Amino acid sequence: MAAGGNQWRRRQFEPLLVETSLISPCYAWRYQRDHESEEDYGLRVANELEDEILRLGPEQVMAFLAEPVVGATAGALCPVPGYLARIREICDQYGVLLIFDEVMCGMGRTGALFAGDVDGVTPDIVAVAKGLGAGYQPIGAMLCQDYIHDAIEHGSGFFQHGHTYLGHPIAAAAANAVLDRLVVDGLVDDVAQKGEYLKLQLKAKLGQHPHIGNIRGRGLFIGIEFVASQDDKTPFDPALNVAGNLKKNAFQSGLVCYPAQGTIDGRTGDHVLLAPPFIITNDEMDMLVDRLALAVDMTI
Repeated sequence: MAAGGNQWRRRQFEPLLVETSLISPCYAWRYQRDHESEEDYGLRVANELEDEILRLGPEQVMAFLAEPVVGATAGALCPVPGYLARIREICDQYGVLLIFDEVMCGMGRTGALFAGDVDGVTPDIVAVAKGLGAGYQPIGAMLCQDYIHDAIEHGSGFFQHGHTYLGHPIAAAAANAVLDRLVVDGLVDDVAQKGEYLKLQLKAKLGQHPHIGNIRGRGLFIGIEFVASQDDKTPFDPALNVAGNLKKNAFQSGLVCYPAQGTIDGRTGDHVLLAPPFIITNDEMDMLVDRLALAVDMTI
């Protein structure tokens, strides 16, 4: 929580959190300047990391932690081309570990087994969970490069972690079976194509809606940001509880989705996150879009 940027989750625990530094998110739809290309914008916000490392002193910075595709906090927010590559370059230059949180976006959700693979960037450490067990069994894992493993092995040799209900033989067997389906059976291979179909249907049905600001995401990890005005991207007043009301109306319409508030700054901004199962069919995606559109019309 201390390293995350979800302001509404952090706020009440702020006095307890260890000190961390946060830089601006890569949020091109809102913050890319008119004269900037996507690549220029990505370099500008990525270079905030270098500025912060130099401000603190490289010897004081252990790691940079990020979601390659932001999940619940901002609704499938994707980096622009070159952003993560520049982040990787800065981390290498100053001896800072790069850690990816792929608990939501990993394990095939964005169309590749690891979300960072889409950008061609390999972290030093990656955290995975959720999709690793596909809902059959709670399990999480920390994966690291050899040099991190070797540093521990040839140092203290001590690496204690775990949880009573995670990582036991049944959980590991479930994860192995899920990985067989994802990798050996090629289930991940269809995710990108299905995601493109779903985005096209969403844009066709909702793209001209006066309160739909941005439809974004990768693979079957898609976010929709709502706005009071398309002209200047003004968000709704948080008191209207657009996200909360959408959730109720969607459920009433036969759709389970993941709306959230605080998209922009932890207080303002509403979005919904869609993450259907990898085995979803085109007909089921059409039904998803129709039910979501009905819920949107009921809400705003």
